[in-house]
Amino acid sequence: MSDFARSRKPEARSRKPEAGSRKPETRNRKQMLSPPHKRYDRLHVYYLDRRDIAVPAHPDLIGTWIEDEQAILFFHTCQDGLMQELCRREGASIIYQADLDYQDWEAGVAITSFASRYIRVVPVWEQAEDQDDRATILLDPSVIFGSGFHATTRLCLETLEVLLVESGAKIHSVLDLGTGTGLLAIAAATLGVQQVEAVDNNPLAVAVANRNIRLNGCPDRVLARECDLVATLPDMRRDLVILNLYKGLLEQLFARPDFWQARYYLVSGFLPGMEADLLAALPPGMHMVDRRGREQWRLWLLANGNHGRS
Repeated sequence: MSDFARSRKPEARSRKPEAGSRKPETRNRKQMLSPPHKRYDRLHVYYLDRRDIAVPAHPDLIGTWIEDEQAILFFHTCQDGLMQELCRREGASIIYQADLDYQDWEAGVAITSFASRYIRVVPVWEQAEDQDDRATILLDPSVIFGSGFHATTRLCLETLEVLLVESGAKIHSVLDLGTGTGLLAIAAATLGVQQVEAVDNNPLAVAVANRNIRLNGCPDRVLARECDLVATLPDMRRDLVILNLYKGLLEQLFARPDFWQARYYLVSGFLPGMEADLLAALPPGMHMVDRRGREQWRLWLLANGNHGRS
């Protein structure tokens, strides 16, 4: 990394949420683990042909994922009877359902603790232990992307650590686009960033991220909220923007002049064959600070040479 010179250890942080901290608006969408369930085992998934469904409270409900015009309900146990009654009441139909192992939902990966250079990520069903001087992040991944086991999430986490801890760059504000579980936003706060905003267009992801933010005692530094990036951009005037997204959305964002207002951009979610198109979409003045790969995925760290110019 061309401008990474100094090295500093992350500051230890242990803050409790302030009174009156922002709470997520669940809108009848329960998320995370709750008694009697202590971890995820089986997933019973129901795809409905309507999105505006009043989902009743149920101890086995994991959450409701809204995608396009569909509601996708996740349960710990089979709920065929409940779903048939729900569909009758709401005038909806089940267009697809599945019964699968949680590990299959996670692409065959068993979700367990892992450590990067400065952070240890521990799922809530495991015991967090102080094994070394790494900071610990407790995480309930629910059924949301961002457990830390996908190559792009791990690439982002490792590069974020280098930028925040080892580079000497002064990063005071971070924007995480497509936050998922909130892992990268929480990691930024854990490593000392005081102002972090995390957005996602999936209401369940926002609810899960907010819960993880509270689990890690940082709602005073991290705000998660719902946002459709195609319709409305957040304020892009940040020191760092993280975007681990798919190629089509990256290209849409790259084409917007108001997107390029941050100092650094941490970009991932694309394959080597996509790089030429994405490079061609970059505006003048963007400099490649770092380029990394993991498995078949790629990551860029870009510096905005136009930042601060009138």
